[in-house]
Formats: sequence, structure tokens, C-alpha cells
Amino acid sequence: MDSFEEILSREYGKNSVQTYLIAAGIIVLGLLLIRIFKRVIMTKVEKMVAKSPSQTDDQIVAGIEKFVLPILSFLVIYWGINSLELSVKASRVVEVATGVVIMVFVLRFISTTIKIILINHIRKQEQGETKVLQVGGLMIIINLVVWILGGVFLIQNLGYDVSTILTGVGIGGIAVALAAQNIIGDLFNYFVIFFDKPFEVGDAINVDDKNGTIEYIGVKTTRLRSLTGEQIVISNSDLTKSRVHNYKRQENRRVQFNITVVYDTTTDQLEKIPALIKSIIESARDVRFDRAHLARLTDYGVVFEVVYFVTVADYLRYMDIQQYINLKLLQTFEQQDIHFLIREDWQAAKQRQEAPHAIDK
Repeated sequence: MDSFEEILSREYGKNSVQTYLIAAGIIVLGLLLIRIFKRVIMTKVEKMVAKSPSQTDDQIVAGIEKFVLPILSFLVIYWGINSLELSVKASRVVEVATGVVIMVFVLRFISTTIKIILINHIRKQEQGETKVLQVGGLMIIINLVVWILGGVFLIQNLGYDVSTILTGVGIGGIAVALAAQNIIGDLFNYFVIFFDKPFEVGDAINVDDKNGTIEYIGVKTTRLRSLTGEQIVISNSDLTKSRVHNYKRQENRRVQFNITVVYDTTTDQLEKIPALIKSIIESARDVRFDRAHLARLTDYGVVFEVVYFVTVADYLRYMDIQQYINLKLLQTFEQQDIHFLIREDWQAAKQRQEAPHAIDK
């Protein structure tokens, strides 16, 4: 029976059993220490930074868990394998694997850095937390570009000719572009919407005959929630081609309306009406009065044209103001004994106008 020393001294593939055990011990012990560090120390650090209002320390801790610990684990495995004497073929495999792993870490670091920069930039804007939801669609494209370029760079560094691959990718890209023109168009217009910002999540917009509040801006489509409750899905290309009315960015809303009073109204009462309307409008908040005039004399009544501005963008506030003005007009005109032209008055006036013609016939 072989002794323990003889078993350790046996060689397999240019390395003794003792050398294999040492390499395995390095890997197991190193990974165990990293796991203990993550379980004990990193857990306490996470609890500490969770109490901090700053997000910078959260990003640092997340970066350590996402990059530093995996890199340390890889270095431990590499150290253990590198302690062995490898054949030319095995060394090449380790070299290729090391290049792939390093490239993966580098690309993940680049992608994460871009994402953090974008999120921090967007969070500083108005309604930043809502806009952060749009970063997901943008990061899909950024990651695709980063990983394709990184893959080509890795293949070239491994000694392979990438010109053939690039030629094939170019021809395939043209074929895909021709087959998916609409999708690519929507994707391009997503970037236009993201960077030009004609509207954002939460904005109330009107597109052609569709009204709604933007809920989500995706890579291909934008989703609106209409006033009646249903969701409206519109392609990004259609949105950028259409005339979009963004009511949220409306600083002033111009309101024009007409009121018609009967011809029985006296001249003194007609002269008072513009001043009465002005006082009613100016008594409302968030309103700037513009004008009120006796605009025209119709066959049925006297028409006054009124214009004022609502100085806030909220549509509900505008409706509250219009309701207040209408009620005040009804109340004030009733007190002044001024009568609006109602349907019965209009029909009676029309009959009186048509009566002479009926007699002539």
C-alpha cells in the first residue's frame, strides 16, 4: 500500500497531487473568505448606508457587490489555476477564458457607469423619478451597442480576422433594416423623443383627435391614458409626425366665449354689461381679463364677445374658473334684470322674421 507521501507525489498532467490540492485549497479558501466578507461585513455596511439620505454610498456598495467581489472571486480562481503547470493547449484555454471574463467585467462596468450617469442627470430634472422609468428602453440600445463593439474588440485581440465578420454583419444589418423599417423608425424616434423632450411622462397631450396623459414612453410605442379611462397606444413614428398639443406646458390658456341677450335689454343695461363681466372675471383667481365688447347685432339678439386668460396649465382649474364665471354671470344678470337669449326667444324671433315671407307667398 502506497504511503501518503507517495500519493501526494504522484504526477498527473505535469502536476503532482499535492500541487492540485494546493491549487484547490487556494480556490476554496479564497472563495470562502470572500463569501464570509460578503455575509458579515457587506451586510452591516448595507444596513448603515440604507439609513443615509444620500444615494452615492448606495451606488458604491452596489458597485462593490456587482464588480469588486466577482473580480476578487475570479482572481482567486485564476491564482489557483495559475499555480499549476499547464500544457500549451490548457494555457490557451485559460488565456481565452481570462480575456472573455475581463471583457465581460469591463463591458458591464461601462454599461453600469453610463446608466448611473444618465439616472443621476435625469433625477435632477423636474419629475426626475418618473423620467427614470424611460432609461430602461434607452439602456437596451446602449447595451446592445456596447456589447457588439466589445465582442468585436475581443475577437480581434484573440487573433481572429474581424473583417469577414464585419462584412457579414453589415450585409445582415442591411437586410434586417429593410425588413424592419417601421421598427427601426420607431426606435430612432424614441431617441428623438428622449433627447428633444417634446413631451414627458405625466404630460397631458392632444394628438390629432386623441387626448390623454402620457403613462409610458417605450422603444417602439408611447402609451396614453385617455380622459375616459382606456389606454391609447401610439407608435413613436406617428407621434413625431403629428402635431402634438402639450397642455401641461401651456403657461396661459386663452378662453373666448359669447353671450347673447335679448333685444328687450335697455341701452343703459347694455352699456353696463362689459363692466359687469370684467368685474366677475377679475374676481376669480389665476385669471387675467382681456376684453368684453358688444361684438355684433344678430337677427335674434345682442352678442357680447368675452376673452380672458387662465394663468395656470391645470385643465381642472380652468374648468373650475369657467364654472365660477358662468354662475356669477347668471346671478349678476338676474339681479340686474338682464335676460339671456334662450331657445324659446330665438325660435319666436325666427318665426317673426319668417312670417312676412309666408304672407307674401
